[in-house]
Amino acid sequence: MALTEVSKNKVFGGWQKIYSHVSEELGCKMNFGVYLPPQSESEKVPVIYWLSGLTCTEQNFVTKAGSQQLAAEYGVIVVAPDTSPRGCGIEGEDDSWDFGTGAGFYVDATEEKWKKNYRMYSYVTKELPQLIQANFPADRQRQSIMGHSMGGHGALISFLKNPGLYKAVSAFAPICHPVDCPWGNKAFLGYLGSDRTAWENYDAFALTKKYQGPVPDILIDQGKDDQFWHQQQLLPEKFVAACAEAKIPVVLRMQEGYDHSYYFIASFLRDHFAHHARHLKA
Repeated sequence: MALTEVSKNKVFGGWQKIYSHVSEELGCKMNFGVYLPPQSESEKVPVIYWLSGLTCTEQNFVTKAGSQQLAAEYGVIVVAPDTSPRGCGIEGEDDSWDFGTGAGFYVDATEEKWKKNYRMYSYVTKELPQLIQANFPADRQRQSIMGHSMGGHGALISFLKNPGLYKAVSAFAPICHPVDCPWGNKAFLGYLGSDRTAWENYDAFALTKKYQGPVPDILIDQGKDDQFWHQQQLLPEKFVAACAEAKIPVVLRMQEGYDHSYYFIASFLRDHFAHHARHLKA
C-alpha cells in the first residue's frame, strides 16, 4: 500500500496533504486528501471521513469547505477521497455527469461491466481506513463519517451497514432514498442491475429497518432553496419518517435560503465538527 505525496501545504499549524496510491479494490490510481492537525505530531487522534458528491474529486472539500481550521481546533484527522475510479477504460464511463466517472455512488457494483472497478463502498469502508491507519497517527477506535449529497448517501449507508464502526455520522443534503429518486434509479440500475431488492442494501431509508447496533445520533442539514430537494432527488423527510419508525434518533435542520453548494456546507460545518467531536472524544 505505497503512498505517493502529491502536494502539501501548512495550514492552521497542521498539514493539508494530497496522496495518490494504486487501489486494490478499484484497480486504478486514486487520490485522497488528508489533513493532519498539529496534535497528530505527538499523539494518535480521531479521524473524520468526508465523502463528496456528484462530479467532485478529493479537491472540492479540501479547497472549499474551510475544514482545516475546524480540524485543527478539534484535533482530528480529516480524510477526503475521490468519488469514483478514474481512467479505467470502461465504455461509457465518461458519458454523463451523474453516472460513471465522478459518480461512484459508494456501492460495490455487481453488473459485469462495472464490478471490477466500481467498488467504492469497499474502498471507503475497508481499504482506505486500513491505509490511513497504516500510514498516519490515526486512532482506529475513534472514527466517524460525514458527506454531502451523493456523499451524504455514502456516509449514511456506511454508518448504518456497519454498526459500531463509526462513532458518529452527519450529512449535508444527502440522497436519503436513492431507490425512489431519479439519480439513484439511474445509478443503481447501471451498477447493481434490475433487482430492486439488491438496491435496498445501499439505501439509507431501507437500511433503517435492518439496523441493529449502538443508538446512533444522526445530524442532517438541508437547504430550503436547494434545487435538488425541490426536484425530489434527496427525500430527507422520508428518511426521518423511517428513522422515527425504527426508533433511530435523527435531527433534520431545514435551513432557510441555503442551496446545495459549498457555501451552504461552509456555513454549518462547525456544527457538524462539534457533533462528531462530541462522540469521538466521549
